[in-house]
Amino acid sequence: MVEIVGVGFMKSGKTYYFDPAGKTFELGDMVIVETARGLELAHILIANKEIDEEELVAPLKPVERKATDEDLRKYKENLGKRDGAMKVCAEKIAKHGLEMKLIDVEFMIDGSKIVFYFSADGRVDFRELAKDLAGHFHNRIELRQIGVRDEAKMLGGIGICGRPLCCSKWLHDFQPVSIKMAKQQNLSLNPTKISGTCGRLMCCLNFEDKTYKELRKGMPKDNERVDTPDGLAKVVNVDYFNGRINTRGIEIDPETGEEIFAQEIKSYSKEEIKRRKGKDKKAGRDDDVEDIVDDAELRELEELMREF
Repeated sequence: MVEIVGVGFMKSGKTYYFDPAGKTFELGDMVIVETARGLELAHILIANKEIDEEELVAPLKPVERKATDEDLRKYKENLGKRDGAMKVCAEKIAKHGLEMKLIDVEFMIDGSKIVFYFSADGRVDFRELAKDLAGHFHNRIELRQIGVRDEAKMLGGIGICGRPLCCSKWLHDFQPVSIKMAKQQNLSLNPTKISGTCGRLMCCLNFEDKTYKELRKGMPKDNERVDTPDGLAKVVNVDYFNGRINTRGIEIDPETGEEIFAQEIKSYSKEEIKRRKGKDKKAGRDDDVEDIVDDAELRELEELMREF
């Protein structure tokens, strides 16, 4: 077992483990910790506790100290410099004609460097910009390119659900999200309907994906022909949460051999129907081929999402 404290930073919802180094910290304490960027102000999210060593992925860095009044004063002072630094950097970006969007600026609490965050469609040669900024601020400059999801996480905002963005409030890490998740949840595949403020697929599509996968097991697809207690039928839609399959009965015209669909919709449980195995001669394809077609459609939508 290893003693740790959980630490959070001002612009990140993720919790990082640090070594308390023999000190006792309480929830909400402001502390100074060393990261790859330098000394930073953070707050305690998890007070001293012991965890299994297997839960750690890297050696723990120690908490440097509790934040002093001077540290807090310096932090507030740095926040006051933010707008001025943003303005200067934006002017110099325009001067150098660089295709980049300035997102934020952060002053290290120990004064070791200034970090500018930006987004861009491709790689940007910012060497001359960095020299120009270093000459203006007389400090070490770091320009860090971030993706559109990190941009949304840093800036925050309100999602289409009316709540603050998950990524800026509590979501620790970005998980892969695909168009197929939206399809499995019977959502509209219109990019504007399933995209977040960042322009990428909404992270919340991933939250219920596992549940939908479980609910879909053994369920027929829309338009699939199944055998019911009342005869052959075509699946209209599936209510996964209630476990019901809505169908229209099918009768064969004895003279023409054409299918006639009943107007009445009947609902059955999964246990009451029998799926037809093998090739559906009417549809002219089997389930495996249908999956291939679906995957091709999904690839087209994913390409559209990238353009969007």
